[in-house]
Amino acid sequence: MLGDSLTAGYNLPQDKAFPVQLEAALREAGHAVTVLNAGASGDTTAGGLARLDWVLAEEPDAAIVALGGNDGLRGLDPEQTRENLTAIVRRLKSEEIQVLIAGMKAPPNLGRDYGEAFNAVFPEVAERTAVLFYPFFLEGVAADPALNQADGIHPTAEGVAVMVDNILPKVEELLHKADPCGCSSD
Repeated sequence: MLGDSLTAGYNLPQDKAFPVQLEAALREAGHAVTVLNAGASGDTTAGGLARLDWVLAEEPDAAIVALGGNDGLRGLDPEQTRENLTAIVRRLKSEEIQVLIAGMKAPPNLGRDYGEAFNAVFPEVAERTAVLFYPFFLEGVAADPALNQADGIHPTAEGVAVMVDNILPKVEELLHKADPCGCSSD
């Protein structure tokens, strides 16, 4: 799971971080998987691209790319986000790793034009690179004070649980693509 603070589990006990909760949900659903936490707080798509070799050293069978939130928060050029995300996906695919892009949305304070340009990046990259796509990583959690920490950006453990429930069907689809016969043990 290549991501930023949302993946790393910012300000949460490590057993409540997204990858840990996702692994538990997948195992409960009968999948013998290990979800690696390759989240780095503050990371942008450029940072994710820069540390991709480290992630690939773990030899994953599949990857969830959950980057872009910090690009949006910093108002970075959506074209740069597109280029970085495309490079990440192409590199993963070149290693025969199945990919799921977990999309992000621009903060509303950056204006409509920026928001439209930024929000278009994730589905466009998924379509152009022919990978799975989940539209909004924070679906059901963003802007809900009951599911977010005091900063209004990072989910609580309960918020992470909602995120896991929402994305789980798409992650199961990713696992099926990575191992269509169900032959892998772990």
